[in-house]
Amino acid sequence: MGTNTVSTDELAALVDRLRWDKRRHPHHGRGEYQATAHQVLETATALADAGRAGTLVRTLRTAVDRVTRALMHLDDSSGIVGDALQELTDLYARALEQAPPANPKTLASWLVAAQFDGPGWPRIHLRAFAPALGERGIAEITAQVQARAADAAPDSWSAQFAVRDFREQLAELTGDVDHYIAVLAEDLKSPEQYRKIARALLDADRPSEAIDWAGRGLAHHPGNPYSDRLRDLLVDLLIDEGQVAAALEVRVTEFNRHPVAGTFRALATTCDRVGDTTPLAAALEALRARATENPLRLRELVQALDSVGLDEEAWSTAAAHPGDVGAHLLHSLVERREAAHPAEVLGPYRFLVRAQLADTGQYRYDRAVRLLRRLRSAHTAAGDAEGFIRYLTELRTEHKRKTTFIAKLDKAGLSP
Repeated sequence: MGTNTVSTDELAALVDRLRWDKRRHPHHGRGEYQATAHQVLETATALADAGRAGTLVRTLRTAVDRVTRALMHLDDSSGIVGDALQELTDLYARALEQAPPANPKTLASWLVAAQFDGPGWPRIHLRAFAPALGERGIAEITAQVQARAADAAPDSWSAQFAVRDFREQLAELTGDVDHYIAVLAEDLKSPEQYRKIARALLDADRPSEAIDWAGRGLAHHPGNPYSDRLRDLLVDLLIDEGQVAAALEVRVTEFNRHPVAGTFRALATTCDRVGDTTPLAAALEALRARATENPLRLRELVQALDSVGLDEEAWSTAAAHPGDVGAHLLHSLVERREAAHPAEVLGPYRFLVRAQLADTGQYRYDRAVRLLRRLRSAHTAAGDAEGFIRYLTELRTEHKRKTTFIAKLDKAGLSP
């Protein structure tokens, strides 16, 4: 959108359309609302890029307030409006940086109200607003957060989170790494806190301490799903510090704790990165043993084999146990295999066709037809065109009562 064709009046008119009647059905008009929110964002961004931020501050503030209120009533399960709101809020901070408020305390009060009294969105990034707040504004937020903390109900998760989040952000703004870490360390219930501490120490060029904190975090939260990011950071830190064996040990420990395809791939990636594939042999043996004991683990084994280029074993395992591997993974392997080995994919393709015909999904017959076309090509490439005709004849006879399927076969030219 060209800035010479955009005016602040046009932006204000768009923002006026961001009103939402709370009595309205949550689904009615949400598509139009999404489009309007993005129009506002696009127009405002163009004006800001043209250096006209000073004219946007009031309008952007109105836009943020209106979208925030609207999200309390309209359905945004797609997250489209929520994403637009976050971008509008960040753009508001950018506009304020170019045109700071006369009274930063007023901005501070608005930010605190948005954090504590709002619905939980948008996410307020104090660092983005810091230039506009200045020392006076930051001091005002600090005082208001202290007051909110004193009044917050101990059993109110939202209030406690709002206090903790702003206290951590305020501590980060001081630039005092040790103070920031001390505030973060007040609540170590999540591996994300340890990751933040490790990142802060790394940014302060204190890698040994960062490694220590990251290791402590994994020790306290080994099975937490959010530990993956902390584990990745620790591995990066150890490799950067030349502690390759320790980095591999982190991956091996996690694989041994939870021997699945995902932890194997992480181990394999690190092995490739440091040029030492020794741990992979034992890990693969563990996955093979698990698959032998429980066929439901065959999928993980095949995924692991595939990830390290053991194509032949991955294929033979999947072809021998198609029902345990799963249709999606099998289909992927078949598509890669058929060009060089068309005869080998005939059985797996037939399995996939049967799986579609046994399904109850709306598009099962269409998918079956697409598979049959590929199967026909594979038969032809394997020099067995007659074999496909025999199979198709049997298939049509077996499913003759499925008139819709038969009609789709006829339309696709799949008749003997």
